[in-house]
Amino acid sequence: MMKRNLRLLIRWSALASATLLLFTSCAGSLDEGASTTGDDRPLAQAQDETEETEPAADYAGSVQLEPSHGPAGTEVTFLGKGLPEAQSFDIKWSTAECSWDLQGEAEEEYHGRLCTEKEVLLAEAETDAGGGLEMSFEVPEDFGFAHDVSVVDSEGVVRNKASFNVDVQVSATPSRGPVGTPVTIEVTGMGWQPLENSRTVIWDNSYVGWMSSVTTRGTGRAVIPAVGPLGKHRIQIARGAYTFPYLNPAQSPRPDIPVFDRIFTVTGGDPVLPAGLGRQTPEVVRAAAEAAAATVPTIATDVVSGPVGTSFKIVGAGFEPGDTVNLDWYRIVGNRVSGQGWDEESVSLGEIAVGDDGTFEFPSEIPGDVGGPHRVEAGVGGQGIAETTVMITPSAIRPQPSSGPWGTDFEIRVRGVGWTETANIYTFVYDNAYLGYVCGFNSQGDVTIPIRATGAPGWHFIDLYPAIYKGEETPGQENFRIPQLTALDDHPGEDLPIFHFAFLITD
Repeated sequence: MMKRNLRLLIRWSALASATLLLFTSCAGSLDEGASTTGDDRPLAQAQDETEETEPAADYAGSVQLEPSHGPAGTEVTFLGKGLPEAQSFDIKWSTAECSWDLQGEAEEEYHGRLCTEKEVLLAEAETDAGGGLEMSFEVPEDFGFAHDVSVVDSEGVVRNKASFNVDVQVSATPSRGPVGTPVTIEVTGMGWQPLENSRTVIWDNSYVGWMSSVTTRGTGRAVIPAVGPLGKHRIQIARGAYTFPYLNPAQSPRPDIPVFDRIFTVTGGDPVLPAGLGRQTPEVVRAAAEAAAATVPTIATDVVSGPVGTSFKIVGAGFEPGDTVNLDWYRIVGNRVSGQGWDEESVSLGEIAVGDDGTFEFPSEIPGDVGGPHRVEAGVGGQGIAETTVMITPSAIRPQPSSGPWGTDFEIRVRGVGWTETANIYTFVYDNAYLGYVCGFNSQGDVTIPIRATGAPGWHFIDLYPAIYKGEETPGQENFRIPQLTALDDHPGEDLPIFHFAFLITD
């Protein structure tokens, strides 16, 4: 039984980053391909000019695109013949708006992706006296694969259409450097349909993780360290909608979905070590917390979000002078595997007397707890009368120890790991090889990872990536419990950091 008394989580929607859209099925495959908007406006600025229902069609003449495929930025010529003569038409581009589907009182449940097909206006054009039409447009950045370019009359009827296929493009830069060099992998033109919408990254035949572009319109960006001995190393950006890389794509039902190979050469020189953890941890978000005049009890904090241990103060106004105010911190306790579910419970932060002007100021510290929003409640006489919210963000402690011979046991600690299906695990990658995952729900967000150093003498690199723990997904889109390399830009729900570490094997 799932026991929940989650009043604090009503505030979640104001703190979470996901935006929900209306659902239409993302199942099925496309016979033709491409995507983009055509005038000078970005696609996102043209969404108010859309068709949300299937338009009527009455085909006349023919239309042709030259070329019929290419990457974003391609200049395309649209040629129409035999269309209704001397009439004005809208030239429209088919695309999709996608978001992550999060449900539950705290948006704690993962239910896959939401995609809504729609059309955007590329341009307005007129046919000549012979029914001919010629115009050009530039393919903008958008989801890849098939997009219809339609000729739509003033009644909203489609008079003809052609298909443009937005090609997938991949880069891995730089192409050489010393061990530890950050290698940026960028994919544009990823699709939104199943099978098209995930990429997996392989380094020297070791599986690193996956890339997504649900909320970034077909563009995914990942940064991995260069690892291994001097010389060439192979990077594959492969297909992998069903969790793992798909290794015989030419024999699949969709052989048109490409696979890419890139080479990185590890050179001599000083290693490029990860940035300090202070630069990797999300910054504390502060706010003005002043005891302004109030006619009813109210509280506020000077910290909106921060890691465990962050000092903050709670200020109150509008209270009865001389009253004693109890301040409680609320947390989610439990787990998903015991069968007992989870619940909300309070921990006392302390108490304070109200001043003669009805205000108080109480110094405190963010306690060790699961990541995400937490309700802070002020009560008098055992009754809660005012509340506010503080968000815990994840933080990490570098390897202890950070060097030693082969076989050295060391630990990495992460605090503030969340409890939702999209935040309660981190995945562990050692020298660009995915090893496993760790969970923080049962330990109240505090995770200690024991590791034994292996490999040749020299520097070895460890990365912790957010992941989706579990949920519901459309077949062909299952990406659970694997490193999400694009998490900084496209993780469902919470904004979570990626952590990078290095360990030196001395001999």
